[in-house]
Order: sequence, then C-alpha cells, then structure tokens
Amino acid sequence: MRFASWLLSLAVVVLSVSTALSDDKVADETIAYNRDVRPILADNCFACHGPDSASRKADLRLDRREAAVDSGAITPGKPAESEVIRRIMTDNADELMPPATSHKKLSAAQKDMLTRWIAAGAEYQPHWSFIAPRAARCPR
Repeated sequence: MRFASWLLSLAVVVLSVSTALSDDKVADETIAYNRDVRPILADNCFACHGPDSASRKADLRLDRREAAVDSGAITPGKPAESEVIRRIMTDNADELMPPATSHKKLSAAQKDMLTRWIAAGAEYQPHWSFIAPRAARCPR
C-alpha cells in the first residue's frame, strides 16, 4: 500500500512538472529578435552586413529591417522567397553564407530559427538598451 501511495505521489509530481515545462515551452515558442535572432546575425552576419560601412559587403545591411527587406534579402512571411534563407541553405560553396573564408558555420538549429523568424514576419526589435524595462509577471 505504501508503494502505491508513493507511486501516485511521484506521478502527480511528474505530471505537475511536465505541465509547467510545457506551459513554459509554449510561451518560449514566440521568437524574439533580441533573444533568438540578433545573436545569430551578430555572430555570423553583421561583420560583413552590419553597421560598419567600411567592412560592408555587397552593399547589404542585415542589421536594419528596412534595408534587408528593400534589398530582397528578407521577405517577411515568405522564407522561400528570402535571399538570406537561400544563401544559408545552399550547397553551392560560391553562394553559401556565411562564406567558408569567414570560418563561421550556422547550425541546423540556427538555420531553422532564421527560417521560422522570417516566416513569422521577420520583426526586428530595437537594441535592448533602448527598450524600457517591464515588471516581471508573477506566476499564478
């Protein structure tokens, strides 16, 4: 009888933890530019396609939404039509981004994140230092 009671208690704890984790997972499925996308672009793209005009390649800026969209690099809501996605997914070494000479390579998870971000509308956020802090939500 004690074992059955212990097993039932364990099942309740496991169910409670898994429910809490799945709720957190749903909340985290929203892609946030500053949290999820900016780090990928900053580490792999901004050296050549960022704010420094002296090192910018192909006259392409990916750090500003308007410039990225106007150039066709990003087509919000349509990753298949976005040059960025074509370039990070290609097998052609001459077109692959980031190029081999950069010694950088996107992981499958990073490529998936960029694809999902563009599919979701490719929303940018201002740098975190320009966003007013908000009070944290208290769990219920």
